[in-house]
Amino acid sequence: MGDFIWPPRSLLTGLSHGGQGLIPPEDFSRLSFLGGSGCRGCAMPMEADLGDATLCGACAAKPPRWQAARAALQYDDASRKAILDLKRAGRRDGLPVFATWMDMAGRDVLASADLILPVPLHYRRLASRGFNQSGWLAAALSRRTGRPAIMDALVRHKPTPSQGGLTARERRRNVRGAFTLRPSKRDVIEGAHIVLVDDVYTTGATLSACTLALQRGKAASVSILVLARVVRPADITI
Repeated sequence: MGDFIWPPRSLLTGLSHGGQGLIPPEDFSRLSFLGGSGCRGCAMPMEADLGDATLCGACAAKPPRWQAARAALQYDDASRKAILDLKRAGRRDGLPVFATWMDMAGRDVLASADLILPVPLHYRRLASRGFNQSGWLAAALSRRTGRPAIMDALVRHKPTPSQGGLTARERRRNVRGAFTLRPSKRDVIEGAHIVLVDDVYTTGATLSACTLALQRGKAASVSILVLARVVRPADITI
């Protein structure tokens, strides 16, 4: 009866539909699921998947700071609205769905995880926005997997400008030294296997800066798990 009076809105289009769930079949078929495949270092899709040995040229030439990276979706025209509605409008009803997709994509790294941590926002941006979408994803993933999550282990002490529209080099410069480990969390981070959660992997600059802070806190390993991976350069403006 509730769906008849208030039909669900598709996560992908925002339009009401008469079916069950948040994504009607015709919308679901448009999504490009990565499912943890592709380059094991940066989650970039690749034509051939060789299992754990799959690496793109960039990661083979210069391995990332983290141990592994997994992504649930490709960030594209089909997934963009759902992700931006979460990131900018705070639409939370899709979180259980997103956590399911991320769990499926990152099952191997989650299996050995001691802690799930979100990429943090600077307190000024958190105060103005009112939420951290990466924190929501980390909490939803924790509820689904039973792995504990700590929301405030990492601190973004540098109020960096938005990364949108910046090149990869500019993004790295923008977040250099922006993250530190909260002193009160050092004991739980030391020796822990961490899964670092974010909404979108674009160039990896923010994730790399967070990983460095965790490594300085003597984390045993850091793996990356994101909802979506930017594949086309044209999508870098998120």
